[in-house]
Amino acid sequence: MEKLEEKIGYSFKDKSLLQTALTHSSYANEKHDRSLSYERLEFLGDSILGLVTAEFLYSHEPALPEGRMTRLRAELVCEASLKKVAEELGIGEYMRLGKGEERSGGRSRASILADMVESVIAAIYLDSGMDAARSFIIDRLLKNADLGEQHKIADYKTELQELVQRKSDSHISYELTGESGPDHNKTFSFCVYINGVAAGQGSGRSKKEAEQAAACAALEKMRK
Repeated sequence: MEKLEEKIGYSFKDKSLLQTALTHSSYANEKHDRSLSYERLEFLGDSILGLVTAEFLYSHEPALPEGRMTRLRAELVCEASLKKVAEELGIGEYMRLGKGEERSGGRSRASILADMVESVIAAIYLDSGMDAARSFIIDRLLKNADLGEQHKIADYKTELQELVQRKSDSHISYELTGESGPDHNKTFSFCVYINGVAAGQGSGRSKKEAEQAAACAALEKMRK
């Protein structure tokens, strides 16, 4: 935990908060103690992240209209951005996972990594307050973000559609392949099919985000 604290740039007074932030529900279920799970922290961290990002955009980009701030905030705090932070910190190494989740690759699963970044944010907030949580969010997610007027919000579905439509006989469809988590914090998984053949899979906190992730995965495969 001390190594992770060094990477985070924050030393916890209550070490149990960080341990809970890194404990997946699958591990808590195996121990028959739901209080061990990071889910409540993740719920709180999601709200803190949204508030700090909105505050940051409001302060740093006074010319941006509300609609663009909304879209830009969504991109800054999306699963892909949070996963990148988790990978930079090596959070996957420190997770406590159930045996089944471990075997299925949960340690590198994007949705879990993203959730745990949010749970760490909440843990910092509960340990030292908003200023400490804000510092972590700005340093890791916002400080080097491209916030200019020309910043483009990624729309992988449209990009994939345009690419596929170059062939008149091709068509795209999206299929929900799974969902997990409590009602207030669902994670959805989608697969995108091109002419009935699976082309990419992705997950997200909304169906739209999951479809975008699947389209992004398909594009990456097509570009290789």
